[in-house]
Amino acid sequence: MSEKNREGKRTAREKMAAEREKQKSAEKRRRALLVGGAVVAVLGLAAVIGVVAANAGKDDGGEASGPVVAPSGAQGKDGLAIPVGKDSAKSTLTVWEDFRCPACKSFETAYRPVIHELTNAGQLKVEYHLVTLIDGNMRGSGSRNAANAAACAQDAGKFPAYHDVLFDNQPPEIDDAYASTDKLIELAGKVDGLVTPAFRTCVEDGTHNAWVDKSHQAFDKGGFSGTPTVLFDGKNIYQDRTMTPAKLKQMVQEANKA
Repeated sequence: MSEKNREGKRTAREKMAAEREKQKSAEKRRRALLVGGAVVAVLGLAAVIGVVAANAGKDDGGEASGPVVAPSGAQGKDGLAIPVGKDSAKSTLTVWEDFRCPACKSFETAYRPVIHELTNAGQLKVEYHLVTLIDGNMRGSGSRNAANAAACAQDAGKFPAYHDVLFDNQPPEIDDAYASTDKLIELAGKVDGLVTPAFRTCVEDGTHNAWVDKSHQAFDKGGFSGTPTVLFDGKNIYQDRTMTPAKLKQMVQEANKA
């Protein structure tokens, strides 16, 4: 075989080998594209599922999403106020409180004796609105869980006593002790006859959680600056630096004389 023929055959073999390599490379790219497309499709589906899940978690109630169950006897717009005192009272005190809020405890410590005196005398009606401001500021769920437990106490007709117990035993603001339903039920033992199977179930199941969330939403929409927010016949009196328990008592008594 001549050198020229051998060279020609070698060149042909090289061309065939190059063509095979070219085809292999093309096949690898095709497979890579298929695999990559599948991965993108899976990731895309995961992203869609994630968005759906996230949106589901953004329900107004969050973990408390579900039916809004107002406690027994709740009054006012959307049934968000827990009333204490006689409906016939000529004056109404509206109080927005958070059971984890230290300023709320200070308000209760200073004003509670006068408020009890006036409500017991039928001269004042108090409408309590429960909010979860500290849960949002400090993180946790103690404000909401305590508010739910207080609403459960309202179902049992023992809200005022349990309300006072929660403030009397309020943990430090950074301590989310009221997130524990066991703690809330333990404190309920300080109120005669409150701890029943119905109360325990109400607290543990978070029966009124969505109602508490709705109450806090109303607080936000009200444009209030913080807790406690205290309104006397619709006027914000807690911002009045001259306000005292004695002055509040005088205002109520004067309203009852009119």
